[in-house]
Amino acid sequence: MEFEKSTLIELKRKFDSITNTEEKENVEFWYARDLQEQLGYTQWRNFLEVIKKAMISCESAGITISDHFAEVSKMIEVAKGAKRKVQDYMLTRYACYLIAQNGNSKKQEIAFAQTYFAVQTRKQEIIEDRIKLMNRLEAREKLRESEKLLSRNIYERGVDDLGFARIRSKGDSALFGGLNTNAMKQKYGVKETRPLADFLPTLTIAAKNLATEMTNYNITQKDMYGENNITNEHVDNNLSVRNMLNKRGIRPENLKPAEDLKKLERRVKIEKKKMADNEKLPKEKNA
Repeated sequence: MEFEKSTLIELKRKFDSITNTEEKENVEFWYARDLQEQLGYTQWRNFLEVIKKAMISCESAGITISDHFAEVSKMIEVAKGAKRKVQDYMLTRYACYLIAQNGNSKKQEIAFAQTYFAVQTRKQEIIEDRIKLMNRLEAREKLRESEKLLSRNIYERGVDDLGFARIRSKGDSALFGGLNTNAMKQKYGVKETRPLADFLPTLTIAAKNLATEMTNYNITQKDMYGENNITNEHVDNNLSVRNMLNKRGIRPENLKPAEDLKKLERRVKIEKKKMADNEKLPKEKNA
């Protein structure tokens, strides 16, 4: 179904106008009775059937219905200023999307809503991806800086680049339950030329960083020299971090690899551009 530009603008304005925000959790939601009107349903009983179908779709997808459809009651005005209590629902963006998918697609409002909430749902996914990316990038940069400092510290204390690689690998072996850097790369399917940290989940990156920061601190405080002494220190620190994680039931070597940071960064940028392009209204055709 094609829309004129003016119709698109008006429909988008109407859907935007009924958005609510739960202040405490800062979560967007819509009331079903507001949505009913914007979707072109005049009778609540007819719209309720669409809501029930959407709930079935939600359950079939393995998603908890109550997380997206919260039944509430509200007071509405009737004749002569009187009020009565009626049934309503608080709906998440995902719930609205399912309702639109289960509505009468012959209705112009439904056809628009299917696109509107699909775009909004995808936008949220992109936002969440971006937050995850930022968290991983931040953790990765902290690890990069702490390893750079470690390299500088040990170089000043008689350890060369090859020694640094050996120290880091033995630290990894302590953290990953006997698997050194190369073994973890093989387990995760990482090319030899790529850094292991680019494929680690945020938690593991943070664990490696903590152990490295502890090593840097003790090298300075204890005025340590030589590869053997520094290796023992770094191994002990990684073992301490591993023990802490183990107490919480976490085995770093058993965590699934994360998406390649470089690929994730590119994908988020591409998706962000696509979303911006998709939200552009169609240009008016020349008469």
